[in-house]
This record gives sequence, structure tokens and C-alpha cells, in this order.
Amino acid sequence: MVDDTTESRLYVGNLDQRITEANVIKIFSPFGKIISEDFLWHTRGPKKGEPRGYVFIQYSSKEEAQLAKTEMNGRLAYGRPLVVRFASEKYLMDAKDPAKATFDLRKPCSSSSGGGTGQMSRSAKIAAIKNKLKALEQEGCSFKKSKRAESIYACSEDGKEEE
Repeated sequence: MVDDTTESRLYVGNLDQRITEANVIKIFSPFGKIISEDFLWHTRGPKKGEPRGYVFIQYSSKEEAQLAKTEMNGRLAYGRPLVVRFASEKYLMDAKDPAKATFDLRKPCSSSSGGGTGQMSRSAKIAAIKNKLKALEQEGCSFKKSKRAESIYACSEDGKEEE
């Protein structure tokens, strides 16, 4: 029974602040019978009373939840793509499109030291950040690179900038 419940419970994230509980039920009810939904709110601090931006939806069957996940993941709602996954999936990594992959630095990784603590080492975190920066530079920083090149060419041989 616990497995059935886990397999039919969805996490829906990246919700716009304007989306209400009624909107969520209206959007997701065509895929099956919704047993429960947990719309989360900020309970303290400056955002008290505002939605947290995610909800858990419980369907009556795994098949209904799978259909909702398949149909709604990535769909735009108020201009934002919804993130829909099974609530039991702790880490989402979309193998089809690495650009859309979500990485969690707390996710255990295999290492040659065999630490087994479930935590990334500091050097592994630094390497992951460097790889991410390198990927970002390759995909969208051509403007910055061309600006750097211009400033390099604008320097004279003695290292002072020419106007």
C-alpha cells in the first residue's frame, strides 16, 4: 500500500505565484482522480502567506500519475515551464536534454576514495562548478569573449591601453 501511494504521488514545481490551489486542481484533474493535493505556503518571514511555488498531488493510481507527468512536465503555466516528477524521485536528470538537467551537489557521487558518506568532497564540488562555468562560457558568453579580445587588441606593446 505504501509503494502504491508513493508511485502515484507527484511533485509539481516551478509554479508561478499567481497559480492557486483551484488552478492546480483544474489543470491536473483531466488526467485522473485526484485523491489529495498539498499546496505549500510560506509560514513565516517576509513571504508569510505566499505560495512556495510547488505542490504535491496524489492520484488514485500510478497510471494516472504517469499520464499527468508525461503530459504536463515542461508545459508552460503563466509563462513558466512546470517541473512534474514522481515525489519519490529525489534527483532529476533528463538524459535526453542535458541542458535541462537539474544537478544537486548533495547527490552522492562515486569517487576513487570510496568515502561512502553520501557527500561530495570539496574538490568534487569545485570541479562540478568549474565544469558548469565552462559549459556556460561555451554556450552563451561569446559576447564577453569578443569584448575581452577587443580590450586585448586595444593594448599597446608596453601594456597601456590605446584610445
